[in-house]
Amino acid sequence: MKNKLIKTVMLLAGTCLFVSCKLGATLENPKAKIKSESMIGHITTKEERDLLTPDLVLQDFKAGNERFKNSIFTNRVHSEEIRKAATDGQFPKAMVLSCLDSRVPVEDVFDQGIGDVFVGRVAGNFVNTDLLGSIEFACKVAGAKLIIVMGHQHCGAIKGAIDDVHLGNITSMLANLKPAVKMSQNFQGEKSSKNEAFVKLVAQNNIKYTIDQIVANSEILRTMKNNGEIKIVGAFYTLRTGNLEFLE
Repeated sequence: MKNKLIKTVMLLAGTCLFVSCKLGATLENPKAKIKSESMIGHITTKEERDLLTPDLVLQDFKAGNERFKNSIFTNRVHSEEIRKAATDGQFPKAMVLSCLDSRVPVEDVFDQGIGDVFVGRVAGNFVNTDLLGSIEFACKVAGAKLIIVMGHQHCGAIKGAIDDVHLGNITSMLANLKPAVKMSQNFQGEKSSKNEAFVKLVAQNNIKYTIDQIVANSEILRTMKNNGEIKIVGAFYTLRTGNLEFLE
C-alpha cells in the first residue's frame, strides 16, 4: 500500500509539472489553446486526501481554475474500472457551495474529477439548515479540507433580491439574499439590477455573509476552522472569462 501511494503521489507530481509547463506557454501567448495530453485515470484515496492540508487543497483548486480559464484541459479517464473504484468510498478534497446557475460548471471550473469535490447548489449560494448539515457531513464525516462559497457574475437570484421580486416560492428564497443587499447600500452609483458593478458588489457581500453564517451557525465547522482542520474561502466567478476572484 505504501509503495502504491508513493507511486501515485509521484504520478500526480509529474502531471502537475507537465501542466505547469503548458500553463506557462499559454500565459506567454494568451491566444494559444493548448490541450494537455496528460491522462488522469485515478480516484483519490483516503490516504492521499489525508496527506493534504487545507492550504494545499486551495492551491490545487486555484491551479485548476488557471487551467480551466486558459483552455488547458486534463484528460480524465471515466472508464468502467474508474466508476467501480468510486463505489468503494468517496474522499473529496473540498466542498463547494455554488449558485444553481447552469453557466457555472463547478467541477470544470476547478478542473476536478470524479470523487474530488462535494457540490451543494442553490440559487444565490446561501446557507440554511439543510445545506449546513450537508457541509458538516462533507467536512466532519467525509473529511473534506476546504469550503468554497462561490458566487458569480450576472446572478439572477442576486438581481431578483435587488429588485424585490415576488413570485411563488422564489419570494421566500430571495429573502435569504436581502442581507447582502442591505450591506451594499453605501454603494456610490445606481443601486439597480441593471448596474453590473452594483450586482457584483451585492454578490460579493452575499458570499461574505454566507461565510459568516456558516461560522456562526455551525459549531462543528467553526471548531474545525479554529483548529486549522478546514479553511473557508469565498470566490467570485466571472462568466465571460472563467476567472475566479478569491475572497479569503
